[in-house]
Amino acid sequence: MNFTKALFAAIISIALLSSCKTTQKTPVETHDLPAIEVKPPYEDYRASNTILNDLQHTKLKVRFDWNKKYLYGIAEVTAKPYFTSVNTLILNARGMDFNEVSLITDTGRKKLTYSYQNDSLTINLDRFYNRTETYTVYIDYISKPDELKNIGGSVAINSDKGLYFVNADGKNPNKPRQVWTQGETQSNSVWFPTIDSPNQNMTQEISITVDSSFVTLSNGLMTSSVKNADGTRTDTWKQSLPAAPYLTMMAVSNFKVVKDRWRNIEVNYYVDPEYEMYAKDIFGNVPEILDFYSRKLGVDYPWEKSSHVVVHDYVSGAMENTSAILYGEFLQRTKRELLDGTSENTIAHEIFHHWFGDYVTCESWSNIPLNESFATYGEYLWDEYKYGREEADKGGMDDLNQYLAEAKYKQVDLIRFHYNAREDMFDRHSYSKGGRVLHMLRKYVGDDAFLHH
Repeated sequence: MNFTKALFAAIISIALLSSCKTTQKTPVETHDLPAIEVKPPYEDYRASNTILNDLQHTKLKVRFDWNKKYLYGIAEVTAKPYFTSVNTLILNARGMDFNEVSLITDTGRKKLTYSYQNDSLTINLDRFYNRTETYTVYIDYISKPDELKNIGGSVAINSDKGLYFVNADGKNPNKPRQVWTQGETQSNSVWFPTIDSPNQNMTQEISITVDSSFVTLSNGLMTSSVKNADGTRTDTWKQSLPAAPYLTMMAVSNFKVVKDRWRNIEVNYYVDPEYEMYAKDIFGNVPEILDFYSRKLGVDYPWEKSSHVVVHDYVSGAMENTSAILYGEFLQRTKRELLDGTSENTIAHEIFHHWFGDYVTCESWSNIPLNESFATYGEYLWDEYKYGREEADKGGMDDLNQYLAEAKYKQVDLIRFHYNAREDMFDRHSYSKGGRVLHMLRKYVGDDAFLHH
């Protein structure tokens, strides 16, 4: 028998034997395992906010109840459809009460229906409007910042309450009574209804009614100051250049105002009375900073004034509100104290924002490094110009070390569209690393390409 026949016979034998075996079912044990929940490392993709309505202008009238820590406001919000026709306007409005929502018409106010939930005010307009038509809604509201249930914040900005009363009852003799605001990221919608998004731009007018002993500050220029019969005064501030809603601000206190000037632009410093004599020691280089950046960037400072105000109990370091920068009280020092160090880099940083961040604004918080890295590098440029390359490089090394320290536990892209909370974007990647990347780019392409135009 050859090999092929033998192999065939063996296969047949195995098949016959297998067919004769009896099959028995073996019991199978089952065990329920706990469910495994798989989560992505970050929340959903953070796209820019969809624009349905485009803000045009916001007009506010506000007054305060210091005992309740309330703001009583009237807002006139002018908008128009961005592209497609709309018959609703959705505004951000955190923790507010509403007395009236109406449409302003040629013949008066027309009541509108609305719904309010999840900090969104949805206003039903009287009809559909197309993209060539503007409309203005009238909103009578009450802001209650100290009654907000969920207060957030970040390392950079430790509270998102938006509107702050300091020493409201006046019982602390060592602290002034103050009201001030902090809009970034989306906190101005605590004290006025708006589309609280960086890809919106609006002009504005704010009338602030206060006791006549107080000084007020807001964006733009003061166009009127009227004494009222009840002993109060109403100051009206107008800004004609459009800006994102988060850059709107107010400050009220017994400030002393020290006046300065750059070209034809008002430059003013608002400080506590005891620091009035030191205001120009603290802020004295502001006109030169404005001049340097205007020449270096090839675009003159575009805003109507340059005011600088120091407040108490501030929730951050400083904020680049258009034409009215707000600083924490750490900035106030006597001439003797200034010998140990100044906060001039902070001042330069916030002024540089008036080009990068205010004049040109990131369209979403994913792009906030486009604001903060340029402002950080603005510090380097000022130091290099004013104090020399060695001083600038020292600041650059500090930035590098700050970034590397954070990178030990956090590695993320510079521009990033995935994050858990928008406040997470205000980190040493956005500031320090971004500034170092710009310096690298400058050295790669050369000063002619990077700095000249």
